[in-house]
Amino acid sequence: MKKICAITMVRNDDFYLRKWTAYYGKELGEENLYIFLDGKDQPIPDWCPKAHITAVDKIPGQVVEAEKGRLDLLSETAAELLKTYDLVIGTDADEFLIVDPKLGVSLAEYLSNAKIKSSLSGLGVDVGQNTKEEGSIDESKSFLSQRHYAHLCTRYTKPSVLATPERWGRGFHRIKGKNFHIGKGLYLFHFGYFDLERIQARFNDKDRAAAGWTKHLAKRSRTIRLCTEKKAHNWDKTVGKVRFFESILRPPYAWNKPGLAEVIVVVKIPERFEKIV
Repeated sequence: MKKICAITMVRNDDFYLRKWTAYYGKELGEENLYIFLDGKDQPIPDWCPKAHITAVDKIPGQVVEAEKGRLDLLSETAAELLKTYDLVIGTDADEFLIVDPKLGVSLAEYLSNAKIKSSLSGLGVDVGQNTKEEGSIDESKSFLSQRHYAHLCTRYTKPSVLATPERWGRGFHRIKGKNFHIGKGLYLFHFGYFDLERIQARFNDKDRAAAGWTKHLAKRSRTIRLCTEKKAHNWDKTVGKVRFFESILRPPYAWNKPGLAEVIVVVKIPERFEKIV
C-alpha cells in the first residue's frame, strides 16, 4: 500500500473542514492530514488532534491574487511532503475524492493500484440542490443522503492527486505545463454550492465580500438552478461517456484542462454513495 496524505487550506470554515477531516481521516488516517488555516486569527481546531494544523499569515489580495498565493503555498507543501509520501491529495475543504462503491476498494487501495505518472483526476461532480424536492442541509446527517442530483462539471475535474512535485494552478484546476488523466470510477464531489440557504449566508459574510467573492458566489448558485430545472440522466449510463469526452476535448483557453463543448449534463446520484460523505 502506498503512503498517501491529503492537504487543504481554509478560513473560518469548520462546517466543511469537519467533514473533510472525518472523510480523509477515515480513508488515509488522521495523522496523514495537513491543514493550513488562512490567518493566525483563527483558533486551532481541537477535534482532530492527530492532524497537522498550521495557521499562517492571511494571504493578501482579492480572489485571483489570493488564490495564486494559496496554491503556491500548497504546491510547495506538496513537493516537500512527496519526500516522505508516495502521493499527495490536494483539495478544497468542500471537495471529496471518492471511489465508486461498486468497485469494492478504499480510496487508498484504488490510488495504490493506479498507474500515476504525475497526477490523477477524479471526474468532477458538482452536487446541487433540487429545491422542488430537497430542503436545507442537516449537517448531522451525511450530505449524500440529502442530495441526489449533480452537474457533471469540467470545472471540478481537477488533478487532485500528485505523484511528483508539480505546480497547481488556482483552485487546483490544472497542473502547470502538464496534461491530466481521469481515473475510471474515481470522482471529485464538490459540495460548495449544494445548499441555497448556505449560499445566501455566504453573501452576507463580510470577510468574503471584502475579498471580492460576491460575484463568484452568484455565479455558483447556477448549480442549484440546473439541478432543479434540468432532467437528470442515469449515472451509470452517463459518467463513462462524459469521462471520454472530457478526456479528448479541450477549452480553447487551456489545453491542459478538460472540456465538454458547453454541454450541460445533470445526473441522479446512485443510492450506493449515500453514506460516504
